[in-house]
Amino acid sequence: MTRMALEMTETAPAPIDRGQDASLWQALMGDGAPDWERDGAAWPNRTASRFVEAGGLRFHVQVMGAGPVVLLLHGTGAATHSWRDLAPALARRFTVIAPDLPGHGFTEMPGWPRMSLPGMAGALNALLDALALKPDLIVGHSAGAAIGIEMCRNGRLAPAGLVSLNGALLPYRGNMTRVFSPIAKVFAMNPLVPRLFAWRARSPAVVHRLLAGTGSTIDAAGETHYAALVRHSGHAASALTMMANWNLDAIETDLPRFAPRLLLVTGANDRAISPREAERIARMVPGARLVSMPKLGHLAHEEAPVETARIIEEFATAIGVCGA
Repeated sequence: MTRMALEMTETAPAPIDRGQDASLWQALMGDGAPDWERDGAAWPNRTASRFVEAGGLRFHVQVMGAGPVVLLLHGTGAATHSWRDLAPALARRFTVIAPDLPGHGFTEMPGWPRMSLPGMAGALNALLDALALKPDLIVGHSAGAAIGIEMCRNGRLAPAGLVSLNGALLPYRGNMTRVFSPIAKVFAMNPLVPRLFAWRARSPAVVHRLLAGTGSTIDAAGETHYAALVRHSGHAASALTMMANWNLDAIETDLPRFAPRLLLVTGANDRAISPREAERIARMVPGARLVSMPKLGHLAHEEAPVETARIIEEFATAIGVCGA
């Protein structure tokens, strides 16, 4: 998302004459959030979907399986489709809870302050309260791993373990720190930016290039689901707002005291988050384990769901969440 937003500012068109190109102007005005009946008609694992009112939001969440509870938290710009193959594989041994994050997919977007790390963690804790379920294990991809840690930091959750799949857990370093946050805020506050993003994302080639930039190669069905989301300006706006509000300083400070057992899974070809970050975190957190998945990228859990499920199950067994 960030790379695409930067690219859009470099190639933004001249001001549009609404009389000359009404269709383009209408596209840039956006069509809001994805629609469940239209965009979710062929959604993966649709039969497991439900809509739940919690914390002032209407959440889309999928629940499946039986056994110890596993909470799946996707990353920025994704939704429950990211778990389309992994969730059913885990559901053979676990009760799987997979929500769309606030503002993502088919979950309502809250106000600006609640799109922060603490705000999103609080909203998800409210969802768990509404479901009357507490996770024995949290699995988070990218920013989802940070949200899972924040949910534990505020004392509401005490899972036995947390699995970070290419987790985005450390703040940006160097000069980019001073550049990225202001740019993200400008993008998020300008309504034309997500609308332009959504308009450009109507091209399958653009979506393919964006996903390939993560270092992963996913199947055509996966690309179709990403495309169904990012062509909506509301989904793009939520991702940009989330990035503009993101602050990982507190997580970095508290990681050495993180109580649940931590498993760090990396794709060796991840172009979005360097695997070296996981190596650094493994040195920071007592008892943390590190597993590398060769030749896979940032979306490794989508490229190799069966192998990812096996890694998670072995970890769950090792920490006593489930039997061998």
